[in-house]
Formats: sequence, C-alpha cells, structure tokens
Amino acid sequence: MRRWLILAVAMLLMATAHAQTNAELRDSLAEAVEKLNRFPDNIDLRLRKASWNLMLEQWEYAQREYDQVLARDSDNVAALYFRAYAYERMHKYAFARMDYERMLKIVPGNFNGQLGLALLNQKDMRYTEAMNIINHLVEQFPDNAVAYAARAGMEQERGMMEVAEYDFSQAIRLEPDNVDYLLSRADLLIKMGRKDEARRDLDTAVAKGVPKPSLADMYARCRE
Repeated sequence: MRRWLILAVAMLLMATAHAQTNAELRDSLAEAVEKLNRFPDNIDLRLRKASWNLMLEQWEYAQREYDQVLARDSDNVAALYFRAYAYERMHKYAFARMDYERMLKIVPGNFNGQLGLALLNQKDMRYTEAMNIINHLVEQFPDNAVAYAARAGMEQERGMMEVAEYDFSQAIRLEPDNVDYLLSRADLLIKMGRKDEARRDLDTAVAKGVPKPSLADMYARCRE
C-alpha cells in the first residue's frame, strides 16, 4: 500500500480536482474543446482543458495542451507543474525533472515543486537526491503534514520503518482528522509486527467515518 503516493498525487491535482464522474468529466472536456475551437489562443481555456485530460488520465493530450501554453508563456508555473506530472505518468522522467527544475527557478522554494521533484527522484531511484529534497522541505515547512507523510512513505519504501512511523505520527499530529495518514501508519505498524497498535489506528479511522468492511483485509492482517 502506498497511500503516501496517493496523497502526493492528490496534492498535485488539487487545483483542478472535482467530485465528478467520468461522464461528467468528459462533458466538461467536450465543452472546453468547443470553446477552444472558438478561442484557440486563450491560455486559461487551454489550461482548463488540460486539467480535464489529466483527470481522465489522458497524459499525452494533457502534455500537448501544456506544450501549447508554454509556447505562448514559457514561465507559466501551472503548465510546467502539471506537464511535469503528465511526463512522470508517462515515465518520461528526464522531461519531468526539467519542468520541475524550471518551475523552481521561477518560484524558488515552492512547496509543490519541491515535493514533485522529491517524489520523482524517489521513483527514478535517485534516493539521495530525493531524501535531501524532502528533508529540506520538512525543515522549510515544519507544520505541513503532507511533507511528513511523503517523507514517511519514502522511508518506508527504503525499509526505514522506525523513522517512517515517527513521520506518519507527525502528520497525524498536524492533521488528526486525516484518515489516510492513520491507515498508512496502521499498514506500517502491521509490517512491523505491532498489530495491537495498528488495530487501534484502524478503530480510530472507523470512528472517523471509514466503513469498517472496507478495512476487512487490514483487520485480517492484524489477526494473522
């Protein structure tokens, strides 16, 4: 389970995310295409269309839209940020890295840019660079739960279980109502053999509204 990565991706898309079905997303995309046919030079419309492409996981279409935006406005931070994400999903890591680095030259110290670059480096097995960036991010934003959760996920992936537990606990301290952090820590505690503590996290998540049947597998792992 890589809930920390899910959280990070959610953060990358938070500027455009809406609770819509695929059919509704496709309707929104069709509307954006129709408007772009009338106003092809409108950057805001092109960014909007690209956001629907991203949410429909149409990575190449999104990338092409961001290419168009950046051809007109080479310093457009939103286009660089989301094109990097599209490149990453297509496993074009070198291009994604260039976009994140370009973005961070325009807005040095930007949280999302640094987080995206750290996660990219982790995925690309550039572990030292990934950890250096995420450590700096936590120092720079000590009250940001996402930074701790992302670092915890990296640490867990590298087998650094004790420090990962600490970072998940810090994320929970900062955002006690975030059940994703609770479930991530529960998953980690199960792997560490601390199943009573994991069960308490699961019970807390249920008390906060997570349907207990959806956690049946995790509860079963606590009994093994």
